[in-house]
Amino acid sequence: MKKWIGILACILAACAAKKLPVVHTDEADVKQIIAALADDSLKGRAVFTPEIDQAANFIAGEFAKAQLKPLNGHTDFKQNFFVCSIQPSMAEIIVDGVELPATNGFVLCDQTGLKWNTEPSVAIDVIKPGENFRERYQACLASKQNTLVCVSKQFKTDFIRMKAHFDAGRILLDRKQLQQRSLVFILTDDIPQSFRINYTGLIREERLTNVVGVLPGKSRPNEYVVFSAHYDHIGVLDAVGQDSIANGADDDASGVTAVISLTKIFAKQRQNERTLIFAAFTAEESGGFGSQYFSKQLDPVKVVAMLNIEMIGKDAKFGPHSLYITGFDKSDVGQILQRNTRRTGFSFHADPYPEQNLFYRSDNATLAALGVPAHSVSTVQIDQDNYYHTVDDELETLDIKNIVSAIHAIALGARTIINGEDTPSRIVPTSRSTE
Repeated sequence: MKKWIGILACILAACAAKKLPVVHTDEADVKQIIAALADDSLKGRAVFTPEIDQAANFIAGEFAKAQLKPLNGHTDFKQNFFVCSIQPSMAEIIVDGVELPATNGFVLCDQTGLKWNTEPSVAIDVIKPGENFRERYQACLASKQNTLVCVSKQFKTDFIRMKAHFDAGRILLDRKQLQQRSLVFILTDDIPQSFRINYTGLIREERLTNVVGVLPGKSRPNEYVVFSAHYDHIGVLDAVGQDSIANGADDDASGVTAVISLTKIFAKQRQNERTLIFAAFTAEESGGFGSQYFSKQLDPVKVVAMLNIEMIGKDAKFGPHSLYITGFDKSDVGQILQRNTRRTGFSFHADPYPEQNLFYRSDNATLAALGVPAHSVSTVQIDQDNYYHTVDDELETLDIKNIVSAIHAIALGARTIINGEDTPSRIVPTSRSTE
């Protein structure tokens, strides 16, 4: 008996020595926040809609409740910026005298109108069967010449995905990025002898909004730790039964809820020696434009770490109370999180889906390219998630306890970074983009 009492005393002493901060998140509060962000009234939080502005107002209100400060240079939590929006309105593609079905062609044009009639100035390129589609597609996008691109029917699935992406419109951060050349993609295994293209589109300047709040650091105010998630989603889709709203409860209302919950935890603790920046990004689904703009407003040298939270609404493949980290081998952030959660019941793991290239597909990518140890943390089993980008990604499909567990794990895992004990190793800068 004395032996066990001694062991227990040692354990309690060790815990006391660690001085783990008290971390508490109310399940009801978490559920209420997700319910608000994923409500049908917000119509899927698509960019350039009144509903996404409503979502931004809600998040700003939650930041105010935590008594955060605006980012330097701002009078409130709204980080507004303007982008160039390109929306196609009509495309008529006639090849060898026959008009192509709408499903078999699309136009990539940064002008309001386009008229081609078998012009010698238009090059013809071919993505052939057996070629690396992604490499050839990227080469076409890099072209400086007006080009008609013939895509083999072998790549029909990729073609449909490309067409949906461009037909939905495009965003550029700066009008200077507008291209003089135009590209027309058609799905065919034949090289056309003649073609006629008529296209019209709308180009306009539109506003986007990140929501950003700051908890100033006590002794290292010029060293930043960023916690982020994106609050936009894909809006309204073709109806499935009576439902057409892609609510985005897991993607990424769950991550935004975690960010809001972390503001409350850290604001209550007041143990952050470094300044904490909490960001809800817009336009992640459109190409990561919110995080791109945000990154340009900071000196990357001052950003010590970034934890971007993406889809934590269900158990990870490692089981309950676990998360995984994208780009685990690119810095020692993952090792720090693992060390800080050892014997807490929570665990962090390396990304089990390296083939998905997740490190470059979320809002951490822009700061990571600048050398910041910026990673996304997630639990989604992406190879098995049937609700991703569908109308079924709703509150009822989520495990609220798993979200609360993830929030606690992140709070405990990051504690030595925010209190200045640990400074993660930097990532090798790269020019690679999120595209």
